[in-house]
Amino acid sequence: MLALEIVILLGAIFIGVKMGGIGIGYAGGIGVVILTLGLGLKPGSIPTDVILIIASVIAAISAMQVAGGMDYLVDIAERILRKNPKYINYLAPLITYTLTVFAGTGHTAFSMIPVIVDVAKSANIKPSVPLSIAVVASQIAITASPISAAVVYLTGVLEPLGMHYMSLLGIWIVTTFLGCMLTAFLMSTFSSLELSKDKIYQERLAQGLVAKPQDHSRREISSSAKRSVLFFGLGVLCVVLYACAISDNLKLISPVILPRDGAIMSFMLVVASLIVFFCKVNPSKIPDSSVFKSGMVACICVLGVAWLGDTFVKAHIEGIKTYASSIVTDYPYLLAVGLAFGSMLLYSQAATAKALMPAVILALGISPEHTEHVYIIVASFAAVSALFILPTYPTLLGAVQMDDTGSTRIGKFVFNHSFMIPGILAIGLSVALGFLLAPLML
Repeated sequence: MLALEIVILLGAIFIGVKMGGIGIGYAGGIGVVILTLGLGLKPGSIPTDVILIIASVIAAISAMQVAGGMDYLVDIAERILRKNPKYINYLAPLITYTLTVFAGTGHTAFSMIPVIVDVAKSANIKPSVPLSIAVVASQIAITASPISAAVVYLTGVLEPLGMHYMSLLGIWIVTTFLGCMLTAFLMSTFSSLELSKDKIYQERLAQGLVAKPQDHSRREISSSAKRSVLFFGLGVLCVVLYACAISDNLKLISPVILPRDGAIMSFMLVVASLIVFFCKVNPSKIPDSSVFKSGMVACICVLGVAWLGDTFVKAHIEGIKTYASSIVTDYPYLLAVGLAFGSMLLYSQAATAKALMPAVILALGISPEHTEHVYIIVASFAAVSALFILPTYPTLLGAVQMDDTGSTRIGKFVFNHSFMIPGILAIGLSVALGFLLAPLML
């Protein structure tokens, strides 16, 4: 029966990956139906909190996009890149990392992909190098964003165990940022960077398939666009300050009437309201924005795959506890491997954390009285961002499609694509730095 359940679990995920996009969430529902009604497993928990956090954050970002705020941020980023084309391998991931930390979603990288391609071509640098690092950075930065569902969920789990919100956020920001920048250094040092020497580029250039680099065209940025960014930034700041104020080490607000999850949801809805009202945004246009559409797709994907994963995990929690406790205790780094494999299948940092972290905490015997192994979870958290392993994630596919030089590509063997090496390096370095930093700060 266990073998059959695993086949159904992986089969549903495989079907979802083949369908692509929102189909991953649909296929998760198929797996839940078969495991419960077909094989008699008890249904797992629906990740309602994660879905609602994603929905509320996306609601605010979508309002900001319609107000022109995203164009304003992209315009600033583009000017930085075009003024310093030689440093694009460092600046591209720095920008996508910052945008993701600020916005709580990696889909903001979509707006930067064509700019990165254009600037790289003008500097005779293969776009595959800055693109691959930038896309990976946008995924890893989710584990460092104060308003991402994954961070909110895990800090909510760890704080009752005596961990401090700002300490956790500090560890994840420092380790993931350094991991991405060290990856940029390694890729810049050891990769073949000259675009003119790439054979596929030469072939596509001869066929007239490569567009010439464009000059920067200044966008018309309205005062409403700038105002929307200000409102969103203040909203993020309020989330961080409130989370600190209700934390166990400060307790500036006690009793806590509004929990952190509720605060993020309500604060983001307030931000959206302020943008609509003061930036004169037509609310009917918000559902048509690209950010809103991608965000709602993410909600359905999390619903399907996280529910499926939790259904399977809860059915075998005792076996997982017995097996994982000895393995992870003896070989702590293997937790990162397991999280990376889980995120590859579950397609979401938040869904992976929601499905696997409770079982890991139980397996390690972590409690408020026994926190000696909690550093393993904190250090390994970045590994939930291994969404690049299967070359099916939207930003990854977008980078392949928008790079008209052909340097960013998916190989014949599926896994030998442009994002694999920088992705493994970035996660490996982030986790390694976590194992160094977490024991010192916790």
